[in-house]
Amino acid sequence: MTSVSRRLAEAAERIIPGGVNSATRSIGSPWAWKSAHGATITDMDGVAYTDYHAAFGAILLGHTDERVNDAVTRAIADIDLVGLGTTELEVQAAQLMVDAIPSADMVITTMSGSEATFQAVRLARGTTSRPYILKFQGCFHGSYDALARNVISTPDRAWRRDPNSSGILDDAVDHTLIAEFNDFASVEELFAQYPDQIAAVILEPVPHNVGALLPELSFLQGLRDITRAHGSVLIFDEVITGFRHALGGYQEVCGVMPDLTTFGKAMGNGFPVAGLAGTAELMTNFTPAGGSVMLAGTFNGNAASMAAAIATITVLKDPAVDFYGHVYRLGDRMRTGLQAIADEHGIAARMTGLGSVFIPYFLDGEVRGYRDLLRNNDVAYATFHRRMIDKGSFMYPMALKRNHISLAHTEADIDRTLAQAADVLPAMAREGLFETAKAAV
Repeated sequence: MTSVSRRLAEAAERIIPGGVNSATRSIGSPWAWKSAHGATITDMDGVAYTDYHAAFGAILLGHTDERVNDAVTRAIADIDLVGLGTTELEVQAAQLMVDAIPSADMVITTMSGSEATFQAVRLARGTTSRPYILKFQGCFHGSYDALARNVISTPDRAWRRDPNSSGILDDAVDHTLIAEFNDFASVEELFAQYPDQIAAVILEPVPHNVGALLPELSFLQGLRDITRAHGSVLIFDEVITGFRHALGGYQEVCGVMPDLTTFGKAMGNGFPVAGLAGTAELMTNFTPAGGSVMLAGTFNGNAASMAAAIATITVLKDPAVDFYGHVYRLGDRMRTGLQAIADEHGIAARMTGLGSVFIPYFLDGEVRGYRDLLRNNDVAYATFHRRMIDKGSFMYPMALKRNHISLAHTEADIDRTLAQAADVLPAMAREGLFETAKAAV
């Protein structure tokens, strides 16, 4: 309690609500951070951790990557924020994005994923003149009022009315409809209930905000078919999956093409940048192209963000770097190793994920949608992550939060983490922490 980290946190609490600038940053120990380099983050007391949180997935290459930082430094030596016209950096970044994202004809850039999803929803409503948005239980699309509902809901509120915050107008909440992921019948039911009223269907193609629900191809193709048949817009929120699982996002992996794609987080390796890509037919409805849907933002396309995006995407494209081969190999090594430990000790667990993302669900049976996640042993999940932090592997200590591997991680990092897990998991089993799993819902 007298550590440097705790004293700084107490100072923050006096002048920042709760001591943090985002609610999910309030986790207790470690309280405050001093540095971040490669795969390591160090707190104010000098304690180092192997970082699997990666700023909620924003770090792809590793913290303070020299290639990205050098590009940003060069850019801001020449230009900062003009706010008029365009710049060479904006055009270069846009071309890289259009080349990478299979469904993209045109792109805009924003500063955050929340702004990107906000622009996508407004564009869908503005072009269809329809009021309703359909999202899925467990998917998170930022803090925008129209989408801020039904993420990690309790059993009594799942699929029902569950806004993420007070202060949201009832009208905004009630014009967003909730379906179940990987359950196409629930989508068909809503289209039948609201004929010609659904402007868009938005989803994380892999719902990483509740770990990693892996989509069935028939489900994604069904969404493509039903939105096309009813004149609705299909939006893939690839803020997490974009650039992480493939250069072209999950749409490159699955082959299903949305009308609009939001992206961000990882594209700038931690710098503030995000955006929206889509068909020219939709994107030209923004006001700069003569349409009626307002597009504005002084910081959109700023030099630092564009330079970071260009540098990051350039590294991801480099076959000599082999980013995707590296993180997929390490991800498989981590998932396989964790599952082997759980199986050895008779722990009901599904160590799942995709590519660089790994998740330890503590439950029996298959995991297809949010309904299955209600069986997860949330206490064991959070306890495992907390004890792994204590061992030196930083994993966000909250149920259903995912873990990430970056280019900076090594096989030695993974093996050291698995050795730590080989101590933590059997100790938890001996304490009976896996005997409180929830009954099937």
